Amino acid sequence: MIKLSFNSANFVARTSGYRIFSENWADGDKATNEYFRPLDTFGDRFDELVSTIKNLGFDYMDLWTAHLNWAWATDEHIEIANEVLDWYGIEILSYVGEFGSTEEEFTKACRLVKALGFDLMGGGSSFFLNNKKRAVEILEKEGVRFAFENHPNEKTALDVEAIIAGTPLEYVGVTLDTGWFMTNGYPPDKAAELLADRVMHVHLKDIKAPGRHDTCAYTKGCVPLYRCVRLLEESGYTGSYSIEHEPFTFDPSKDCAESKAILEKWLEEFYR
Repeated sequence: MIKLSFNSANFVARTSGYRIFSENWADGDKATNEYFRPLDTFGDRFDELVSTIKNLGFDYMDLWTAHLNWAWATDEHIEIANEVLDWYGIEILSYVGEFGSTEEEFTKACRLVKALGFDLMGGGSSFFLNNKKRAVEILEKEGVRFAFENHPNEKTALDVEAIIAGTPLEYVGVTLDTGWFMTNGYPPDKAAELLADRVMHVHLKDIKAPGRHDTCAYTKGCVPLYRCVRLLEESGYTGSYSIEHEPFTFDPSKDCAESKAILEKWLEEFYR
């Protein structure tokens, strides 16, 4: 069964009341971390987050670091999170975000992942970029996989290949972000072809037009999502798809539910 997940980073602006007019991701990240960090309110706030995702029709989610950050999560935070996830029957597929600049920070992120019962980190880490050999040793020791995600600095699939070159397939791969490749003017379907053997996870995202990262519901933008998914499935991709849509000034919930239905229809067509 192909798992379709809700990326909790879709709610980057939720804590701010969808009023991030600066369009600055860091503003949403900061506000969300501050909202979820206090232990005395974490249970109720994490419960509300997970129940919202469940009520949108998702049984799987990708956990954004701002909702439970390795930098501040205590054993008590993690215990509460596991209880909430078990109650709603939600499975986390990956941890998404930034995973530190030091060995200690990278290790903390790995251990949080394992404490929550999964094994995949999808995002970035300056520690990994500068210390690949040691990072791989930590991943192997902790039993965690790291899937580097292309963002603004990675313009092409070749840029991503250069970053993960020489790393072992079982521990290091790619989180393919279709929206960022298209924002940079690079065909994401080409990236899907070239990176197919290293793709561990997919952030399936549509944008309105190249040049700006204005996300939208599936089929409302310019990303060839249908072709991307078909190419990945034909390549033998066995991972999951994270539905991603992160507007700063409105709630993406309805769009995400509709996008899930569209993706389910495509997959049903492929395997009919």
